[in-house]
Amino acid sequence: RVTCHLEFELATAAVLALQVAAASSAGDVLDERLDVTDGGAETAPPLSEVAVYRGGRMHVVHAAAGRLAISYEASIRPRPAPTSPVATEEVVIDGEAIAALRQSRYCPSDAMAGFAAVELSGLERGPGLARSVAAWVFERLAYRPGSSDTLDTAVETLLAGAGSCRDFSHLAITLCRALGVPARLVAVYAPGLSPMDFHAVVEARRGAGWEVLDPTRLAPRSALTRIA
Repeated sequence: RVTCHLEFELATAAVLALQVAAASSAGDVLDERLDVTDGGAETAPPLSEVAVYRGGRMHVVHAAAGRLAISYEASIRPRPAPTSPVATEEVVIDGEAIAALRQSRYCPSDAMAGFAAVELSGLERGPGLARSVAAWVFERLAYRPGSSDTLDTAVETLLAGAGSCRDFSHLAITLCRALGVPARLVAVYAPGLSPMDFHAVVEARRGAGWEVLDPTRLAPRSALTRIA
């Protein structure tokens, strides 16, 4: 069972793109409800749903100025997990893997390639490399919510030596990509996380599948529910 409640105070009318609903790839979504209320309005603001990458779902809200409250709840029934990739399998390079190898705004893997090659030279190459990178990030960073802002990249996180779940994941993804391992960020609900919040983890390519890694080691893997 996953829930969230968000409140905004809008200075002007705005169009908001929300990603709070469980992704269709998270499992069977049951008893789902998304309520949006505009403070003082007699009717709810216009709401529409659009599909996005990898089964994610986005809800577009046209809201007037003032208070806006958003509540979401659903029950998720996980589908049977696919067979784990064989440890000796080589990484399958397809469109998803190529996209997960590119440098990006928060994961400048091209700028950190030299650092990764030298600093992580002792890590054993092979199917377990991404797991070793996540372990290295866990040992290197201090978990400190609020220590970063929305402009910080993996470079700032490495220099600061601290960050939130997003920063841990960005650094792990950047180093994986710099070492040739496709990796990407996933936003999830994480029942069991304390204090409760949205959470960010990593999916790294392993064989033809993806392995979920949490560099913070704060949330039970079995309970994670993908949002985007």
